[in-house]
Amino acid sequence: MVKVAHVQLSSCCGCLISLTDTYEKLLDVLNSIELVYCQTLMDVREIPECDVALIEGSVCLEDHHALEVAKEVREKAKIVVALGACASFGGVTRFSKGNQMPKPVNSSFSPITEVIKVDYSIPGCPPSPESIVSFITALLNNDENYLKPFKRLAEKPEACGCDLLYKVVNKELCMGCGTCSSSCPTRAITMIDGRPVVNTTICIKCGLCSFHCPRIEFPSILENIE
Repeated sequence: MVKVAHVQLSSCCGCLISLTDTYEKLLDVLNSIELVYCQTLMDVREIPECDVALIEGSVCLEDHHALEVAKEVREKAKIVVALGACASFGGVTRFSKGNQMPKPVNSSFSPITEVIKVDYSIPGCPPSPESIVSFITALLNNDENYLKPFKRLAEKPEACGCDLLYKVVNKELCMGCGTCSSSCPTRAITMIDGRPVVNTTICIKCGLCSFHCPRIEFPSILENIE
């Protein structure tokens, strides 16, 4: 039985809610794994040794406890998965300030991918219930083909529409399919004259546009120039 831990850092708990929204599929998942740690669902105080750790939320760099938890997860888990936009890219917490009481100071939040080595990243704010269940199922079945884009995203995270513009549109790789626009949960991307236009004021850096873009894995021209 695969031992799975769910660890929550600086987040809204939306990713966990998305997982529980799978209803009967959640029961199938729980019957296939052994849930050994989850602050919300069970009373276990210490993170145990586990096969897979799902980390939700970003890390406040001024919170030494959060940094220690991140390091502990990497030491105790064979596979670490960044669950959702905050853990993968920083998400909306990139615009946040922590440690405001009693004296406001400059604070910063970083995705878990910038603090420890992460094996896979699941984009979305939050990820859809279907995508979480499908990922866990593929992980249990060791489906490398399905897991490949999640692994690539952990190695080279593309967080927002700006990344899409730089890596695809500006390199003349965009084929105008509109997948990025249809996958954007905040409708920050619109298609104008066959090309995506990004409204950066409402982009929440969830990573879905880059993840679903069929051209994002193509190497850029500049990367091939020595």
